[in-house]
Amino acid sequence: MNATPFALRTARWMVRDTFRQSLASKLFWVMLGLTVLCTAFALSVNVSGTEERERHPHELPFRMPKGQGGDGVDEAKGRVSVGFGMVTYAVTKNRADSVRELQVWLAGVLADTAGVLLALLWTAGFLPSFLEPHAVTVLLAKPAPRWTILAGKYVGVVLFVALHATLFVGGTWLGLGAATGVWDVRYWLAVPLLVTNFAVFYAISALLAVCTRSTVVAVFGTLLFWVLCWAMNYTHLRLNAVPVEGVTSNASFLVELGYWVLPKPLDLSGLFFDAMNAGAYTAPVPEIEAAKARGMYHPELSALASLAFAAGALLVAAYEFRTQDY
Repeated sequence: MNATPFALRTARWMVRDTFRQSLASKLFWVMLGLTVLCTAFALSVNVSGTEERERHPHELPFRMPKGQGGDGVDEAKGRVSVGFGMVTYAVTKNRADSVRELQVWLAGVLADTAGVLLALLWTAGFLPSFLEPHAVTVLLAKPAPRWTILAGKYVGVVLFVALHATLFVGGTWLGLGAATGVWDVRYWLAVPLLVTNFAVFYAISALLAVCTRSTVVAVFGTLLFWVLCWAMNYTHLRLNAVPVEGVTSNASFLVELGYWVLPKPLDLSGLFFDAMNAGAYTAPVPEIEAAKARGMYHPELSALASLAFAAGALLVAAYEFRTQDY
């Protein structure tokens, strides 16, 4: 019997089972509800009293206090209101930049940090519950390689999150566009970056799930690992931006090694900030800007290294799953 077609069918079935599991646990509707809430927030935005204008070549980034526009630089006029007028503040530079600033906060901060962490928290139980002996033995009795079962479940969860990332970005993009008339297609770049960030750290969740079969370990282990990676990423940028007195060469080597081995959530967020040209209208991250100035910031290589780490974690998880007794 040719096992390859059966293995592919098994992986496809695992993807379908993941969506069935999300519906049964009501997680699908919870995440959809949050997307609807954020879309309603986007529809509540209004930018008034401002006209589009060209940037002056010597114009400083971010907003300036009134009266400090400088010679030849028009001051920004107008107000931005959110929450149907509950909160108002001055425009950043003009209408388009004010909307882009909100997009950076929605996708680059809210979704890429809180959203990814919540997705990791809510999906961490998918694999441990599936890997319980009474649940998985039916599949293990079939002639499909074990790695296809694990790969199908992993791909299913990533596709589930990709669907909701697309709905979130699409909903907020349509909401902001309908409310303000600003349709910036670069905002859609948030989708692959959000999915990549999640996929990298869900590989660790999968490894912990296979090794322990514990939802608690998968949840807290993945969140603690994310904090460790973020701290390592920030420390590396900080040391490269401004040398810190008292840091030995051995410590610097260990930070450099940890930075390139571990995933880099801060660098992945930086890719979206660069794609949106966020430094022109919102406050930049000083450490990243200093690292750029010194030629020591390479987010594309960081993304590739993060994906390589995730691939390694999945290979270890597949090996561990193959050698376990059920």
